[in-house]
Amino acid sequence: MIRIQQIKLNPGHTKEELITKASKALRIKQDLIKEYNIIKQSIDARKKSEIKLIYTIDVTVDNETEVLKHVHDNNITASKEIPYRFPNTGEKSLSKRPIIIGSGPAGLFCALLLSENGFCPILLERGECVEERIKSVTQFWETGKLKTSSNVQFGEGGAGTFSDGKLNTLVKDPYGRNKKVLQTFVEAGAPKEITYINKPHIGTDILSQVVKNIRDKIISYGGEVHFNSQVTEIGIEKKQVTSVTVNANEIIETDIVVLAIGHSARDTFEMLLAKELNMSAKAFAVGVRMEHPQEMINESQYGVKSHKYLPNAEYKLAKTLDNGRGVYSFCMCPGGYVVNASSEEHRLAVNGMSYSRRDGKNANSAIIVSVKPDDFPSASALSGLEFQRQLEEKAFEEGQGAIPVQLYKDFKENRRSTELTAVTPQIKGQYNLSNLRNIFPDFVSEALIQGIDQFENNIQGFSREDAILSAVESRTSSPVRITRDDTFESNIKGIYPCGEGAGYAGGITSAAMDGMKVAEAIAKQYKFG
Repeated sequence: MIRIQQIKLNPGHTKEELITKASKALRIKQDLIKEYNIIKQSIDARKKSEIKLIYTIDVTVDNETEVLKHVHDNNITASKEIPYRFPNTGEKSLSKRPIIIGSGPAGLFCALLLSENGFCPILLERGECVEERIKSVTQFWETGKLKTSSNVQFGEGGAGTFSDGKLNTLVKDPYGRNKKVLQTFVEAGAPKEITYINKPHIGTDILSQVVKNIRDKIISYGGEVHFNSQVTEIGIEKKQVTSVTVNANEIIETDIVVLAIGHSARDTFEMLLAKELNMSAKAFAVGVRMEHPQEMINESQYGVKSHKYLPNAEYKLAKTLDNGRGVYSFCMCPGGYVVNASSEEHRLAVNGMSYSRRDGKNANSAIIVSVKPDDFPSASALSGLEFQRQLEEKAFEEGQGAIPVQLYKDFKENRRSTELTAVTPQIKGQYNLSNLRNIFPDFVSEALIQGIDQFENNIQGFSREDAILSAVESRTSSPVRITRDDTFESNIKGIYPCGEGAGYAGGITSAAMDGMKVAEAIAKQYKFG
Protein backbone atom coordinates (compact mmCIF):
# COMPACT_ATOMS: atom_id res chain seq x y z
CA MET A 1 0.00 0.00 0.00
CA ILE A 2 0.94 3.62 -0.47
CA ARG A 3 0.12 6.17 2.23
CA ILE A 4 -0.85 9.69 1.16
CA GLN A 5 -1.07 12.39 3.82
CA GLN A 6 -2.40 15.96 3.77
CA ILE A 7 -5.13 15.55 1.17
CA LYS A 8 -7.27 18.66 1.60
CA LEU A 9 -10.90 18.81 0.49
CA ASN A 10 -13.92 20.98 1.14
CA PRO A 11 -16.57 19.68 3.55
CA GLY A 12 -19.30 17.92 1.60
CA HIS A 13 -16.91 16.60 -1.05
CA THR A 14 -17.66 13.45 -3.03
CA LYS A 15 -15.85 10.12 -3.04
CA GLU A 16 -14.75 10.86 -6.61
CA GLU A 17 -13.05 14.07 -5.51
CA LEU A 18 -11.00 12.15 -2.93
CA ILE A 19 -9.91 9.61 -5.52
CA THR A 20 -9.07 12.41 -7.97
CA LYS A 21 -6.85 14.11 -5.38
CA ALA A 22 -5.10 10.81 -4.61
CA SER A 23 -4.42 9.99 -8.27
CA LYS A 24 -3.01 13.48 -8.92
CA ALA A 25 -0.73 13.15 -5.90
CA LEU A 26 0.56 9.83 -7.26
CA ARG A 27 0.64 11.06 -10.88
CA ILE A 28 -1.41 8.13 -12.12
CA LYS A 29 -4.80 7.65 -13.72
CA GLN A 30 -7.76 7.24 -11.37
CA ASP A 31 -8.64 3.77 -12.65
CA LEU A 32 -5.22 2.48 -11.53
CA ILE A 33 -6.27 2.91 -7.89
CA LYS A 34 -7.72 -0.49 -7.04
CA GLU A 35 -8.94 0.43 -3.56
CA TYR A 36 -8.35 2.94 -0.81
CA ASN A 37 -8.79 3.06 2.93
CA ILE A 38 -9.18 6.21 5.00
CA ILE A 39 -6.68 6.21 7.87
CA LYS A 40 -7.42 9.60 9.35
CA GLN A 41 -9.80 12.50 8.82
CA SER A 42 -9.57 15.79 10.69
CA ILE A 43 -11.03 19.29 10.42
CA ASP A 44 -8.82 22.31 9.80
CA ALA A 45 -10.87 25.34 10.85
CA ARG A 46 -8.03 27.79 11.43
CA LYS A 47 -9.33 29.89 8.53
CA LYS A 48 -13.07 30.18 9.06
CA SER A 49 -13.64 31.14 5.43
CA GLU A 50 -11.68 28.13 4.15
CA ILE A 51 -12.49 25.19 6.40
CA LYS A 52 -10.97 21.98 5.07
CA LEU A 53 -11.13 18.27 5.76
CA ILE A 54 -7.62 16.80 5.96
CA TYR A 55 -7.17 13.14 5.01
CA THR A 56 -4.56 10.46 5.32
CA ILE A 57 -5.39 7.47 3.11
CA ASP A 58 -3.79 4.20 2.05
CA VAL A 59 -4.22 3.21 -1.59
CA THR A 60 -3.55 -0.04 -3.41
CA VAL A 61 -2.12 0.07 -6.94
CA ASP A 62 -0.15 -2.26 -9.19
CA ASN A 63 3.61 -1.73 -9.28
CA GLU A 64 3.70 0.32 -6.09
CA THR A 65 7.51 0.47 -6.17
CA GLU A 66 7.48 1.99 -9.66
CA VAL A 67 4.81 4.51 -8.70
CA LEU A 68 6.81 5.63 -5.66
CA LYS A 69 9.93 6.09 -7.79
CA HIS A 70 8.22 8.85 -9.74
CA VAL A 71 6.81 10.67 -6.72
CA HIS A 72 8.95 13.06 -4.70
CA ASP A 73 6.70 14.15 -1.88
CA ASN A 74 7.31 13.68 1.86
CA ASN A 75 3.57 13.18 2.30
CA ILE A 76 3.66 10.02 0.17
CA THR A 77 5.34 6.90 1.53
CA ALA A 78 5.13 3.12 1.45
CA SER A 79 2.76 1.79 4.07
CA LYS A 80 2.70 -1.59 5.76
CA GLU A 81 0.00 -2.47 8.23
CA ILE A 82 1.17 -4.12 11.44
CA PRO A 83 -1.77 -6.15 12.76
CA TYR A 84 -2.39 -6.67 16.45
CA ARG A 85 -1.15 -10.04 17.69
CA PHE A 86 -2.02 -11.74 20.95
CA PRO A 87 1.05 -13.37 22.54
CA ASN A 88 1.71 -17.07 22.70
CA THR A 89 0.53 -18.59 25.96
CA GLY A 90 2.93 -19.46 28.77
CA GLU A 91 3.89 -22.75 30.38
CA LYS A 92 2.12 -22.59 33.74
CA SER A 93 -1.23 -24.37 33.74
CA LEU A 94 -4.38 -22.79 35.17
CA SER A 95 -6.95 -25.27 36.37
CA LYS A 96 -9.32 -22.61 37.69
CA ARG A 97 -10.99 -20.01 35.54
CA PRO A 98 -9.75 -16.41 35.72
CA ILE A 99 -12.14 -13.96 37.38
CA ILE A 100 -12.61 -10.44 36.01
CA ILE A 101 -14.36 -7.94 38.27
CA GLY A 102 -16.15 -5.17 36.37
CA SER A 103 -17.61 -4.96 32.87
CA GLY A 104 -16.42 -1.51 31.85
CA PRO A 105 -14.09 -1.21 28.84
CA ALA A 106 -11.10 -2.66 30.70
CA GLY A 107 -13.02 -5.68 31.97
CA LEU A 108 -14.83 -6.27 28.69
CA PHE A 109 -11.68 -6.24 26.56
CA CYS A 110 -9.70 -8.30 29.04
CA ALA A 111 -12.53 -10.86 29.06
CA LEU A 112 -12.86 -10.76 25.27
CA LEU A 113 -9.19 -11.48 24.61
CA LEU A 114 -8.96 -14.18 27.28
CA SER A 115 -12.11 -15.88 26.00
CA GLU A 116 -10.94 -15.68 22.37
CA ASN A 117 -7.75 -17.44 23.42
CA GLY A 118 -9.24 -20.30 25.40
CA PHE A 119 -9.04 -19.05 29.01
CA CYS A 120 -12.84 -19.22 29.65
CA PRO A 121 -12.95 -16.23 32.05
CA ILE A 122 -15.82 -15.43 34.39
CA LEU A 123 -16.81 -11.75 34.26
CA LEU A 124 -18.60 -10.47 37.37
CA GLU A 125 -20.54 -7.18 37.30
CA ARG A 126 -22.34 -5.72 40.30
CA GLY A 127 -24.79 -3.82 38.11
CA GLU A 128 -27.36 -4.89 35.57
CA CYS A 129 -27.04 -5.87 31.93
CA VAL A 130 -27.23 -2.81 29.73
CA GLU A 131 -30.87 -3.41 28.73
CA GLU A 132 -32.04 -3.37 32.37
CA ARG A 133 -29.53 -0.73 33.37
CA ILE A 134 -31.01 1.76 30.89
CA LYS A 135 -34.41 1.27 32.53
CA SER A 136 -32.99 1.83 36.03
CA VAL A 137 -31.08 4.96 35.00
CA THR A 138 -34.09 6.41 33.17
CA GLN A 139 -36.27 5.79 36.23
CA PHE A 140 -33.70 7.53 38.42
CA TRP A 141 -33.61 10.59 36.19
CA GLU A 142 -37.40 10.75 36.13
CA THR A 143 -38.14 10.00 39.78
CA GLY A 144 -34.93 10.44 41.77
CA LYS A 145 -35.13 6.81 42.94
CA LEU A 146 -31.49 5.63 42.94
CA LYS A 147 -30.46 2.01 42.54
CA THR A 148 -27.04 1.97 44.22
CA SER A 149 -25.94 -1.26 42.53
CA SER A 150 -26.86 -0.20 38.98
CA ASN A 151 -26.73 3.41 37.81
CA VAL A 152 -24.68 5.77 35.64
CA GLN A 153 -21.49 4.47 37.30
CA PHE A 154 -22.25 0.75 37.70
CA GLY A 155 -23.52 -1.79 35.19
CA GLU A 156 -22.59 -3.28 31.85
CA GLY A 157 -20.29 -1.01 29.89
CA GLY A 158 -19.16 0.99 32.92
CA ALA A 159 -19.46 4.74 33.39
CA GLY A 160 -18.66 5.33 29.71
CA THR A 161 -21.99 3.87 28.61
CA PHE A 162 -23.74 7.04 29.79
CA SER A 163 -21.23 9.53 28.40
CA ASP A 164 -20.34 10.97 25.03
CA GLY A 165 -18.68 7.69 24.05
CA LYS A 166 -15.40 9.38 23.16
CA LEU A 167 -12.83 7.00 21.69
CA ASN A 168 -9.78 9.21 21.18
CA THR A 169 -6.68 8.56 23.26
CA LEU A 170 -3.19 10.02 23.65
CA VAL A 171 -1.73 6.61 24.53
CA LYS A 172 1.12 5.64 22.21
CA ASP A 173 0.23 2.49 20.33
CA PRO A 174 3.06 0.68 18.52
CA TYR A 175 1.34 -2.71 18.93
CA GLY A 176 -1.99 -1.98 17.24
CA ARG A 177 -4.16 -2.20 20.37
CA ASN A 178 -6.00 1.05 19.62
CA LYS A 179 -6.90 -0.17 16.14
CA LYS A 180 -8.03 -3.51 17.57
CA VAL A 181 -10.33 -1.69 20.02
CA LEU A 182 -11.90 0.43 17.28
CA GLN A 183 -12.28 -2.53 14.91
CA THR A 184 -13.94 -4.52 17.70
CA PHE A 185 -16.42 -1.70 18.25
CA VAL A 186 -17.18 -1.58 14.52
CA GLU A 187 -17.72 -5.34 14.41
CA ALA A 188 -20.08 -4.91 17.36
CA GLY A 189 -22.19 -2.27 15.59
CA ALA A 190 -20.36 1.05 15.77
CA PRO A 191 -20.02 3.14 12.57
CA LYS A 192 -16.85 2.54 10.53
CA GLU A 193 -16.02 6.26 10.73
CA ILE A 194 -14.69 5.80 14.26
CA THR A 195 -11.64 4.05 12.81
CA TYR A 196 -10.41 7.21 11.10
CA ILE A 197 -12.03 10.45 12.28
CA ASN A 198 -9.69 12.51 14.42
CA LYS A 199 -11.86 12.55 17.54
CA PRO A 200 -14.10 9.50 17.26
CA HIS A 201 -17.17 9.07 19.42
CA ILE A 202 -20.09 6.65 19.44
CA GLY A 203 -22.77 8.21 21.62
CA THR A 204 -24.59 6.51 24.45
CA ASP A 205 -27.43 5.26 22.23
CA ILE A 206 -25.10 3.23 19.99
CA LEU A 207 -22.60 2.32 22.72
CA SER A 208 -25.26 0.52 24.73
CA GLN A 209 -25.88 -1.89 21.84
CA VAL A 210 -22.16 -2.27 21.15
CA VAL A 211 -21.34 -3.44 24.69
CA LYS A 212 -24.18 -5.97 24.55
CA ASN A 213 -22.77 -7.40 21.33
CA ILE A 214 -19.29 -7.64 22.88
CA ARG A 215 -20.86 -9.51 25.80
CA ASP A 216 -22.43 -11.97 23.36
CA LYS A 217 -19.05 -12.47 21.70
CA ILE A 218 -17.37 -13.24 25.04
CA ILE A 219 -20.02 -15.86 25.77
CA SER A 220 -19.70 -17.37 22.29
CA TYR A 221 -15.99 -18.02 22.93
CA GLY A 222 -16.63 -19.79 26.24
CA GLY A 223 -16.54 -16.95 28.73
CA GLU A 224 -19.30 -16.28 31.27
CA VAL A 225 -20.85 -12.92 32.19
CA HIS A 226 -22.78 -12.56 35.44
CA PHE A 227 -24.75 -9.45 36.37
CA ASN A 228 -26.04 -8.35 39.79
CA SER A 229 -22.90 -10.09 41.06
CA GLN A 230 -20.87 -7.88 43.39
CA VAL A 231 -17.56 -9.21 44.70
CA THR A 232 -17.80 -8.57 48.43
CA GLU A 233 -14.72 -10.48 49.57
CA ILE A 234 -11.44 -11.73 48.14
CA GLY A 235 -9.78 -14.79 49.66
CA ILE A 236 -6.01 -14.52 50.15
CA GLU A 237 -3.59 -17.08 51.58
CA LYS A 238 0.16 -16.48 51.88
CA LYS A 239 -0.03 -13.37 49.66
CA GLN A 240 -1.78 -15.35 46.89
CA VAL A 241 -5.39 -14.87 45.81
CA THR A 242 -7.48 -18.01 46.29
CA SER A 243 -11.12 -17.04 45.76
CA VAL A 244 -13.75 -14.37 45.43
CA THR A 245 -17.06 -14.15 47.26
CA VAL A 246 -20.07 -12.93 45.28
CA ASN A 247 -22.95 -11.13 47.01
CA ALA A 248 -21.59 -12.26 50.39
CA ASN A 249 -22.66 -15.90 49.85
CA GLU A 250 -21.17 -17.58 46.74
CA ILE A 251 -17.47 -18.50 46.83
CA ILE A 252 -15.63 -19.05 43.53
CA GLU A 253 -12.11 -20.47 43.73
CA THR A 254 -9.53 -18.95 41.40
CA ASP A 255 -5.83 -18.15 41.05
CA ILE A 256 -6.36 -15.06 38.86
CA VAL A 257 -8.43 -11.95 39.68
CA VAL A 258 -8.47 -8.93 37.37
CA LEU A 259 -9.56 -5.76 39.17
CA ALA A 260 -11.34 -3.74 36.47
CA ILE A 261 -13.55 -2.16 39.10
CA GLY A 262 -13.91 1.40 37.74
CA HIS A 263 -13.29 4.71 39.47
CA SER A 264 -16.43 4.65 41.62
CA ALA A 265 -16.20 1.25 43.34
CA ARG A 266 -15.58 2.87 46.70
CA ASP A 267 -16.70 -0.05 48.86
CA THR A 268 -14.39 -2.33 46.88
CA PHE A 269 -11.45 0.04 47.40
CA GLU A 270 -12.15 -0.07 51.14
CA MET A 271 -12.26 -3.88 51.13
CA LEU A 272 -9.01 -4.11 49.16
CA LEU A 273 -7.21 -1.70 51.48
CA ALA A 274 -8.24 -3.87 54.43
CA LYS A 275 -6.69 -6.81 52.57
CA GLU A 276 -3.36 -4.90 52.52
CA LEU A 277 -3.35 -4.46 48.76
CA ASN A 278 -0.80 -1.75 48.02
CA MET A 279 -2.50 1.47 46.90
CA SER A 280 -2.06 5.21 47.24
CA ALA A 281 -4.01 8.41 46.80
CA LYS A 282 -3.50 10.09 43.43
CA ALA A 283 -4.19 13.48 41.93
CA PHE A 284 -7.36 14.04 39.92
CA ALA A 285 -9.64 17.03 39.26
CA VAL A 286 -12.99 18.40 40.42
CA GLY A 287 -15.29 21.18 39.28
CA VAL A 288 -18.49 21.85 37.39
CA ARG A 289 -20.32 21.10 34.18
CA MET A 290 -20.69 24.29 32.13
CA GLU A 291 -23.37 24.73 29.46
CA HIS A 292 -23.36 27.19 26.53
CA PRO A 293 -25.57 27.40 23.45
CA GLN A 294 -24.13 25.03 20.85
CA GLU A 295 -24.61 27.71 18.19
CA MET A 296 -22.21 29.96 20.12
CA ILE A 297 -19.53 27.25 20.12
CA ASN A 298 -20.09 26.57 16.40
CA GLU A 299 -19.74 30.26 15.58
CA SER A 300 -16.51 30.49 17.54
CA GLN A 301 -14.98 27.39 15.95
CA TYR A 302 -16.44 27.51 12.42
CA GLY A 303 -17.54 31.12 11.96
CA VAL A 304 -21.19 30.06 11.51
CA LYS A 305 -23.95 28.99 13.91
CA SER A 306 -24.43 25.73 12.03
CA HIS A 307 -22.64 24.05 9.16
CA LYS A 308 -24.32 21.86 6.58
CA TYR A 309 -21.46 19.38 6.35
CA LEU A 310 -19.65 19.62 9.68
CA PRO A 311 -20.63 18.16 13.07
CA ASN A 312 -21.41 20.39 16.03
CA ALA A 313 -18.12 21.91 17.11
CA GLU A 314 -15.96 20.84 20.04
CA TYR A 315 -13.39 22.67 22.12
CA LYS A 316 -10.51 21.83 24.41
CA LEU A 317 -9.23 24.45 26.83
CA ALA A 318 -6.49 24.48 29.46
CA LYS A 319 -4.80 27.08 31.62
CA THR A 320 -2.11 26.89 34.28
CA LEU A 321 -2.78 29.56 36.89
CA ASP A 322 -0.10 31.65 38.54
CA ASN A 323 -0.19 29.39 41.59
CA GLY A 324 0.62 26.38 39.40
CA ARG A 325 -2.84 24.81 39.63
CA GLY A 326 -4.38 23.63 36.37
CA VAL A 327 -7.87 24.51 35.12
CA TYR A 328 -9.11 22.73 32.01
CA SER A 329 -12.07 21.41 30.05
CA PHE A 330 -12.73 17.70 30.17
CA CYS A 331 -15.12 15.33 28.38
CA MET A 332 -16.66 18.07 26.24
CA CYS A 333 -20.09 17.04 24.89
CA PRO A 334 -21.29 18.88 21.76
CA GLY A 335 -25.08 18.98 21.63
CA GLY A 336 -25.09 17.03 24.87
CA TYR A 337 -26.77 16.72 28.25
CA VAL A 338 -25.67 17.14 31.83
CA VAL A 339 -26.71 14.00 33.73
CA ASN A 340 -27.16 13.07 37.35
CA ALA A 341 -24.41 10.45 37.75
CA SER A 342 -24.82 9.66 41.45
CA SER A 343 -24.08 6.20 42.80
CA GLU A 344 -24.47 6.63 46.57
CA GLU A 345 -27.44 7.75 48.64
CA HIS A 346 -27.37 11.39 49.79
CA ARG A 347 -24.41 12.18 47.54
CA LEU A 348 -24.65 13.81 44.11
CA ALA A 349 -22.29 13.82 41.13
CA VAL A 350 -22.79 15.01 37.55
CA ASN A 351 -21.38 13.97 34.20
CA GLY A 352 -21.86 14.83 30.53
CA MET A 353 -23.55 12.67 27.90
CA SER A 354 -24.26 12.90 24.18
CA TYR A 355 -26.28 10.81 21.79
CA SER A 356 -24.67 9.78 18.51
CA ARG A 357 -26.23 12.70 16.59
CA ARG A 358 -24.98 15.29 19.11
CA ASP A 359 -27.91 17.47 18.13
CA GLY A 360 -28.95 18.98 21.47
CA LYS A 361 -29.26 22.75 21.84
CA ASN A 362 -26.44 23.11 24.38
CA ALA A 363 -22.78 22.23 24.48
CA ASN A 364 -21.43 21.19 27.86
CA SER A 365 -18.05 20.34 29.28
CA ALA A 366 -16.55 19.68 32.65
CA ILE A 367 -14.50 22.69 33.74
CA ILE A 368 -12.27 21.28 36.40
CA VAL A 369 -9.44 22.15 38.76
CA SER A 370 -6.54 19.84 39.53
CA VAL A 371 -6.36 18.58 43.10
CA LYS A 372 -3.62 16.55 44.72
CA PRO A 373 -3.16 14.53 47.93
CA ASP A 374 -2.03 17.65 49.83
CA ASP A 375 -5.55 19.03 49.31
CA PHE A 376 -7.27 15.96 50.76
CA PRO A 377 -8.58 15.68 54.35
CA SER A 378 -6.21 12.92 55.51
CA ALA A 379 -3.06 11.00 54.62
CA SER A 380 -4.96 7.77 53.90
CA ALA A 381 -4.69 5.97 50.58
CA LEU A 382 -8.43 6.69 50.28
CA SER A 383 -8.17 10.38 51.17
CA GLY A 384 -9.11 11.42 47.62
CA LEU A 385 -12.24 9.28 47.92
CA GLU A 386 -13.07 11.06 51.19
CA PHE A 387 -12.62 14.41 49.41
CA GLN A 388 -15.01 13.36 46.64
CA ARG A 389 -17.62 12.24 49.14
CA GLN A 390 -17.47 15.52 51.04
CA LEU A 391 -18.10 17.49 47.84
CA GLU A 392 -20.90 15.18 46.74
CA GLU A 393 -22.65 15.41 50.13
CA LYS A 394 -22.55 19.20 49.92
CA ALA A 395 -23.87 19.09 46.33
CA PHE A 396 -26.77 16.88 47.43
CA GLU A 397 -27.60 19.26 50.28
CA GLU A 398 -27.26 22.37 48.13
CA GLY A 399 -29.55 21.00 45.42
CA GLN A 400 -31.96 19.49 47.96
CA GLY A 401 -31.42 16.10 46.36
CA ALA A 402 -31.50 17.45 42.78
CA ILE A 403 -28.64 18.75 40.63
CA PRO A 404 -27.64 22.22 41.91
CA VAL A 405 -27.35 24.71 39.03
CA GLN A 406 -26.31 28.36 38.92
CA LEU A 407 -25.73 31.15 36.43
CA TYR A 408 -22.06 31.99 36.02
CA LYS A 409 -22.65 35.64 37.02
CA ASP A 410 -24.15 34.51 40.32
CA PHE A 411 -21.31 32.05 40.89
CA LYS A 412 -18.81 34.88 40.56
CA GLU A 413 -20.82 37.06 42.93
CA ASN A 414 -21.35 34.21 45.41
CA ARG A 415 -25.13 34.37 45.48
CA ARG A 416 -27.88 31.87 44.82
CA SER A 417 -29.44 32.01 41.36
CA THR A 418 -33.16 32.77 41.41
CA GLU A 419 -34.06 32.68 37.71
CA LEU A 420 -32.79 31.51 34.34
CA THR A 421 -32.35 33.81 31.35
CA ALA A 422 -31.35 33.06 27.75
CA VAL A 423 -29.61 29.73 28.44
CA THR A 424 -31.70 26.94 29.93
CA PRO A 425 -30.21 23.70 31.27
CA GLN A 426 -30.26 20.58 29.15
CA ILE A 427 -30.24 18.05 31.98
CA LYS A 428 -31.19 14.43 32.58
CA GLY A 429 -32.59 14.46 36.10
CA GLN A 430 -34.18 17.07 38.35
CA TYR A 431 -32.33 20.30 39.14
CA ASN A 432 -32.69 23.25 41.52
CA LEU A 433 -31.30 26.77 41.34
CA SER A 434 -28.58 27.03 43.98
CA ASN A 435 -25.27 28.56 45.01
CA LEU A 436 -22.43 26.26 43.98
CA ARG A 437 -19.95 28.27 46.03
CA ASN A 438 -21.35 26.50 49.09
CA ILE A 439 -20.03 23.19 47.72
CA PHE A 440 -16.39 23.93 46.96
CA PRO A 441 -13.35 24.96 48.98
CA ASP A 442 -12.44 28.55 48.18
CA PHE A 443 -9.35 27.54 46.23
CA VAL A 444 -11.49 25.51 43.77
CA SER A 445 -14.08 28.29 43.29
CA GLU A 446 -11.41 30.94 42.78
CA ALA A 447 -9.52 28.77 40.30
CA LEU A 448 -12.72 28.08 38.34
CA ILE A 449 -13.46 31.80 38.06
CA GLN A 450 -9.92 32.63 36.95
CA GLY A 451 -9.92 29.85 34.39
CA ILE A 452 -13.36 30.55 32.94
CA ASP A 453 -12.63 34.26 32.61
CA GLN A 454 -9.37 33.53 30.81
CA PHE A 455 -11.06 31.02 28.49
CA GLU A 456 -12.98 34.03 27.13
CA ASN A 457 -9.77 34.76 25.20
CA ASN A 458 -10.19 31.43 23.39
CA ILE A 459 -13.97 31.39 22.84
CA GLN A 460 -15.94 34.62 22.71
CA GLY A 461 -18.87 34.37 25.11
CA PHE A 462 -17.39 31.57 27.20
CA SER A 463 -17.64 33.65 30.38
CA ARG A 464 -21.11 34.99 29.55
CA GLU A 465 -23.19 35.80 32.59
CA ASP A 466 -26.02 33.40 31.76
CA ALA A 467 -23.88 30.29 31.14
CA ILE A 468 -25.14 27.45 33.33
CA LEU A 469 -22.98 25.69 35.91
CA SER A 470 -23.93 22.34 37.48
CA ALA A 471 -22.16 20.48 40.29
CA VAL A 472 -20.38 18.51 41.28
CA GLU A 473 -18.10 16.99 38.63
CA SER A 474 -16.08 14.76 40.93
CA ARG A 475 -15.62 11.46 39.05
CA THR A 476 -13.12 12.68 36.45
CA SER A 477 -10.71 9.84 37.22
CA SER A 478 -9.89 7.44 39.99
CA PRO A 479 -8.73 8.99 43.28
CA VAL A 480 -6.66 5.84 43.87
CA ARG A 481 -3.77 4.03 42.22
CA ILE A 482 -3.41 0.31 42.96
CA THR A 483 0.24 -0.60 42.62
CA ARG A 484 1.28 -3.19 40.05
CA ASP A 485 4.67 -4.44 38.85
CA ASP A 486 6.12 -5.03 35.40
CA THR A 487 4.06 -8.21 35.05
CA PHE A 488 0.88 -6.21 35.89
CA GLU A 489 0.43 -8.00 39.22
CA SER A 490 -0.18 -6.34 42.57
CA ASN A 491 1.70 -7.20 45.76
CA ILE A 492 -0.87 -10.00 46.15
CA LYS A 493 0.06 -12.68 43.62
CA GLY A 494 -2.67 -13.37 41.09
CA ILE A 495 -4.38 -9.98 41.49
CA TYR A 496 -4.10 -7.77 38.39
CA PRO A 497 -5.16 -4.11 38.86
CA CYS A 498 -6.56 -2.86 35.58
CA GLY A 499 -8.09 0.15 33.86
CA GLU A 500 -9.29 3.52 35.05
CA GLY A 501 -10.32 2.44 38.54
CA ALA A 502 -6.85 1.15 39.30
CA GLY A 503 -5.33 4.40 38.06
CA TYR A 504 -3.93 3.22 34.72
CA ALA A 505 -6.32 4.70 32.16
CA GLY A 506 -8.45 7.74 31.44
CA GLY A 507 -11.33 7.08 29.09
CA ILE A 508 -12.98 4.29 27.13
CA THR A 509 -10.17 3.53 24.69
CA SER A 510 -7.24 3.72 27.09
CA ALA A 511 -9.14 1.55 29.59
CA ALA A 512 -9.90 -1.03 26.88
CA MET A 513 -6.23 -1.03 25.86
CA ASP A 514 -5.17 -1.54 29.47
CA GLY A 515 -7.56 -4.48 29.71
CA MET A 516 -5.84 -5.93 26.66
CA LYS A 517 -2.40 -5.46 28.26
CA VAL A 518 -3.50 -7.34 31.37
CA ALA A 519 -4.96 -10.17 29.27
CA GLU A 520 -1.64 -10.37 27.41
CA ALA A 521 0.31 -10.41 30.69
CA ILE A 522 -1.79 -13.30 32.00
CA ALA A 523 -1.41 -15.23 28.74
CA LYS A 524 2.38 -14.82 28.70
CA GLN A 525 2.59 -16.67 32.03
CA TYR A 526 -0.25 -19.18 31.82
CA LYS A 527 -2.21 -21.57 29.69
CA PHE A 528 -5.68 -22.78 30.62
CA GLY A 529 -6.55 -26.40 31.22
